[in-house]
Amino acid sequence: MAETASTMLPLGTIAPAFKLWDVCTEKQVSLDDLKSTIATVIMFICNHCPYVKYIQAKLVDVTHVYQKKGIVFIAINSNDVKKYPADSPENMRKEAQAHHYTFPYLYDETQEVAKAYQAACTPDFYIFDHQLACVYRGRFDDATPGNHYPVTGKELINALDQIIANKPIDQHQLPSVGCNIKWAK
Repeated sequence: MAETASTMLPLGTIAPAFKLWDVCTEKQVSLDDLKSTIATVIMFICNHCPYVKYIQAKLVDVTHVYQKKGIVFIAINSNDVKKYPADSPENMRKEAQAHHYTFPYLYDETQEVAKAYQAACTPDFYIFDHQLACVYRGRFDDATPGNHYPVTGKELINALDQIIANKPIDQHQLPSVGCNIKWAK
């Protein structure tokens, strides 16, 4: 596992459009189909990464709370499944069911979406406002499997609370750290 930091997409960047396979509904969906009129959270995750596993339960809790407030969450797995079969669409579906994902879990087979978002690691978080402009990119919180800090989601939660309150989001944002995206050769 290569510990990798997110690349920090420039604030204000408009969310790149995509159309990907939702492994749970078995349908193609687009960003336009899914986006929120308040905020849309794009999360690059996967099934096997210990950094994702470490925050997974709290992440699911946070999504449940903020979906009720009109925030949309979209998870994308861009890993090369030939080398990492644990991240296959079939296993993604099983993971989503086992952990009660209430958000779409999309498969980025070509890895073009990860490249468009400049995603570098799992987990990697992006929040886009109602106009799909990036207002937050970075980490869930400061917890990692290596430091054993409690998983709170405080940094993502703080940004979402600021959006809901129509307040500016602190632009001092720290990169996420996790497993590198498993790029196809």
